Amino acid sequence: MSHHKEPQGFVTFAQNTDTVDYLKLAYVQAMNVKLTQKINKYAVIVDKQTAQLVTEKHRQVFDYVIELNEDYSSSDARFANEWQVFHLTPFRETVKLESDLLFTRSIDHWWDTFRLRDVVLSHGCRNYLGEQSESRLYRQFFDDNELPDVYNGLMYFRYSQHAAMFFTKARTVFENWQTLKDLVLKNCREDSPSTDVLYAITSLLTDPEYSTLPSADFINFTHMKSGLNGWSDSFPWYESVIAERDADMIRINNLNQYAPVHYFIKEYVTDEMVKEYELRSGIN
Repeated sequence: MSHHKEPQGFVTFAQNTDTVDYLKLAYVQAMNVKLTQKINKYAVIVDKQTAQLVTEKHRQVFDYVIELNEDYSSSDARFANEWQVFHLTPFRETVKLESDLLFTRSIDHWWDTFRLRDVVLSHGCRNYLGEQSESRLYRQFFDDNELPDVYNGLMYFRYSQHAAMFFTKARTVFENWQTLKDLVLKNCREDSPSTDVLYAITSLLTDPEYSTLPSADFINFTHMKSGLNGWSDSFPWYESVIAERDADMIRINNLNQYAPVHYFIKEYVTDEMVKEYELRSGIN
């Protein structure tokens, strides 16, 4: 029997660490989804410790709070639970987000394109000018190993045999990471795979044709890593440029950001921003 309770929705992981309040990021993201999308059901997956921090305010905006039954993560392997999302999502069709991403407008029309595949990984990313980024500054490992240029900030999957196989393979990649790192991959310095690397290898092993849509180049996001935008890493990006917000719209150097914004620096979300979103969402 299917465990899915809803046809469509968004999912993120929120597992707090000593330095990052991922639950706070997910809370803002959930409010953002409700304000920008018509299709806006939202689920957050938490570990036992983070679950204890969920408040009534959170529950006003989270449609589902899903606690991990098995937590494989550690300080050295924060993304060890990624493959479980296929089994945990309450949706038959899921857009999985990293919690540090915000929408500036509706992507409801993307769902029809997503359905061309059972799994769709974001391919490439944009800089703040709205251009497809050609920078390889952070992608040397991908180039060395001829991996598909995928990003896990936003991905889609639906309940299907191919998606089940994809996430089973992702689990296998994670569980055999040391062997892959030592004997197969070139110039690998990751003791545990990042989500981008995990899904790039999984895509390669299961044929990228079935998990990417490079021709649909709008299915990606603006990545705010400084090096992708020609800025110095000496300061957080929002201190190096003119960064403004108008409700959900984000402006960088006076340019509206129409693609989803992967803000990357977690401190971008301030307590003031949380209160602003709560006010607009009617949460008190």
